[in-house]
Amino acid sequence: MTLKGLPPEIVRIANDIRDMRIRGAGRIARAAAEALKIAAENYRGPERASEFVDYMNKVGEYLKSTRPTAVSLPNAVGYVLTRVNQALVKGLSLEEMKRIAIESAVNFIEISIRAVKLIGEIGAKIISDGETILTHCNSSAAISILSHAKMQGKDLEVYATETRPKFQGYITFKALRNLSIKAKIIPDSAVRYIMKEVDRVIVGADAVAANGAVVNKIGTSLIALAAHEARVRVFVAAESYKFSPATVLGELVVIEERSPLEVVPEDFVKSYPNVTIRNPAFDVTPPEYIDAIITEKGLIPPKAAILVLTEEYGRVIEEELTRISPEEL
Repeated sequence: MTLKGLPPEIVRIANDIRDMRIRGAGRIARAAAEALKIAAENYRGPERASEFVDYMNKVGEYLKSTRPTAVSLPNAVGYVLTRVNQALVKGLSLEEMKRIAIESAVNFIEISIRAVKLIGEIGAKIISDGETILTHCNSSAAISILSHAKMQGKDLEVYATETRPKFQGYITFKALRNLSIKAKIIPDSAVRYIMKEVDRVIVGADAVAANGAVVNKIGTSLIALAAHEARVRVFVAAESYKFSPATVLGELVVIEERSPLEVVPEDFVKSYPNVTIRNPAFDVTPPEYIDAIITEKGLIPPKAAILVLTEEYGRVIEEELTRISPEEL
């Protein structure tokens, strides 16, 4: 989806999300909120509130189309646009609606940043001095936990998986070294071998389903399986806006499949034109392999995900249920 006349900055943000120059569910969500703020600030369409809302909704759809798996993205867009649409129903003026859109975007960004800090404070409490921790991909919430544990004077050693094919583990490694945390990079395939040295696994999340299943970077479910086998506890750091209200209604989180050129070089594809190369970006970890989810509201068992969803998105879920015809039930 494209829109004519979009400010170049919005197009850049959308492309950066799609091409993974902006990575991580939290960063993606904040970038989407920033794009909506820019859209409201630069609106030059008809001076009618309904036209403004239509424009903002289209920008929201454009942003949501960039990464289908990152639930944080539609939740960020929904946070802003729900308030804009409510303002239209109340009959507020165009200028008031612009102000609400801008303020809502700023509020979401502040809430997101604060959530990462709170997760760090809460999660650090479960870590003991001298622990060896394994993490996967690049999660700002997981790094926040490790950072706060370090600030508490705890001596840690962290294994960061390389996280193929985009090697986000390198970003995590650099962040940990900048925090003066002892860190080592390991191949993704070495996880089961290394697990005997690990005290705890801490990973982030791109989405949390109503049943407590966690969608995260490909390889997470294998790490959780290896940890389960070795009786190592697994913790997921996830802000509440990464919980998926659509899963309450039976929808499945779409698993994004990316270009095969992230996996193999172009000359390989040209040499074997009929080869099929699959590159799923995420996988699903069942709740039974997760000990707890660390949110900004506290530590919860995976099965309590539904409680977070009803608290955060109860009205949204209720509205969606009222739209379902009896024939669909």
